[in-house]
Amino acid sequence: MKKSLSFMLMLVVAISLVLSACGQDTNGGTNNEGGAVSDGSGKDFKIGMVTDVGGVNDKSFNQSAWEALKNLNADTGAKTQFLESKGEADMEPNLNSFVRDGYNLTWGIGFLFTDALTKVAADNPDAKLAVIDAVIEAPNVTSVTFAEHEGSYLVGVVAGLMTKTNKIGFVGGMEIPVITRFEKGFLAGVEAVNPDAKVTVTYSGNFDKPDQGKSIAATMYDDGVDIIFHASGGTGNGVFNEATERKKSGKDVWVIGVDKDQSLEFGDEVTLTSMMKGVETAVYKVSKDLIDGKWEGGKTQELGLKDNAVGLPETSTKNVPADVLEKVEEYKTKIVSGEITVPAE
Repeated sequence: MKKSLSFMLMLVVAISLVLSACGQDTNGGTNNEGGAVSDGSGKDFKIGMVTDVGGVNDKSFNQSAWEALKNLNADTGAKTQFLESKGEADMEPNLNSFVRDGYNLTWGIGFLFTDALTKVAADNPDAKLAVIDAVIEAPNVTSVTFAEHEGSYLVGVVAGLMTKTNKIGFVGGMEIPVITRFEKGFLAGVEAVNPDAKVTVTYSGNFDKPDQGKSIAATMYDDGVDIIFHASGGTGNGVFNEATERKKSGKDVWVIGVDKDQSLEFGDEVTLTSMMKGVETAVYKVSKDLIDGKWEGGKTQELGLKDNAVGLPETSTKNVPADVLEKVEEYKTKIVSGEITVPAE
């Protein structure tokens, strides 16, 4: 975790600057519509989170959000709780459960919450809600999205420069806009540095099927692919499992992780790098703003490379050569300056 500290510190500052535009409370304290007044410690607040179908222990997206709320509980004393959605039909009832129980803020984690959260927001105009990776046009919802395509371009540069077979794979979960942004950015990054490389793209259709991810990875590796970038939540755990087995048998294969620094979970032996998203920092910041009296709904923020909200972890130095990382920085500078516009669709 220490290796990712610099990235996370930059991200805290960046997201604080962006989200500070959400509005300042001028009452000298934290005032919550539920009637509870906090001295700033958070002990009077309840914040709930509903996962998407990947579950809270997906080693990726949902887990990052829950870690944010666990840290918030430790830092402020606010009560935090999660409910898992086994399918999309669970999302609206789970959100409503927190709203009925008087939670001061309820999170929906992921694009799949678009319909459910839109309805819950309309039915409960006094409830405060927040969502990651979707935009909900409602005055009582804060929306946070990320420029995944920009960070994915950079790991595409890594893959394009480091493949030995000129065969690369992309494994997506559901074919929805947030995941296709990962794909399009990745393909553009590979193309920029290695137009001869072939990228095989497969969507599993699920975020919670490790066995399916393992099978897809096996097919790709059998076909000569040596680097796979996954954006598939818990399904991607199976990609790592397949790569780990092949590494043990002497095969030179790699996985590029997603959302978190997945080398911390699956090891440096198999994780080439990861495309990190600041989900944990964003969830913590928006939730803490509520406690501090700074929360305001009806706002949407997209966070990208210019905000240091997406990018590679410092652990990349273990497996990615310095000259490749220099290329990554070169392309990052061009994206931030506007010299390169990364396709999102």
